[in-house]
Amino acid sequence: MKLKIVQAGDPVLRQQSQSLSADEIKSASIRQLIDLMRETMRDTPGVGLAAPQVGTPIQLAVIEDRLEYMKDLSAEQLRERQRSPVDFHVIINPTISILGETSAEFFEGCLSIAGFAALVRRGVNVRVDCLNEQAEPVTIEAQGWYARILQHEIDHLTGTLYVDRMETRSFMTAENLNRVWKSRTIRQVRSALGIDV
Repeated sequence: MKLKIVQAGDPVLRQQSQSLSADEIKSASIRQLIDLMRETMRDTPGVGLAAPQVGTPIQLAVIEDRLEYMKDLSAEQLRERQRSPVDFHVIINPTISILGETSAEFFEGCLSIAGFAALVRRGVNVRVDCLNEQAEPVTIEAQGWYARILQHEIDHLTGTLYVDRMETRSFMTAENLNRVWKSRTIRQVRSALGIDV
């Protein structure tokens, strides 16, 4: 069963999500929610899905970046984005720290802002302390695209959407991103859109 993904304007996307206790994490209802979120994320497809995006304001997100999602990217684009497959996992009650001052700007989309994308600057290296689906403490150190996914999903748990962080002149439909801009470098995009380079 696929869950309905709520869209921008739904109040749940702007709330601070509630943390979960160990007992709640181990409950049948949360286990079922995780299974349904995984199925929904894969079906859409997406690389991450936060509970608020399916109307549940709790501190939980699922993440997975599959090799098949990268098939249209060149080796250079994969290298530039520092993108490689990420196995399915769950983050619960996460806290995130940006490590260092290095950042990168790439196009991001969101399942809750369907059909659009924009340039978003994110930290390249992060550390996330959280619980997994067994309520065990986990520390994740991530870089590149994986770090971007973590930042995007954790933003959802605090009521933040990528449009709050985007370069506004770069906001566009996903169709136009794929038709006009996809093969250009970020520097070329910024120049063509009249954004300070």
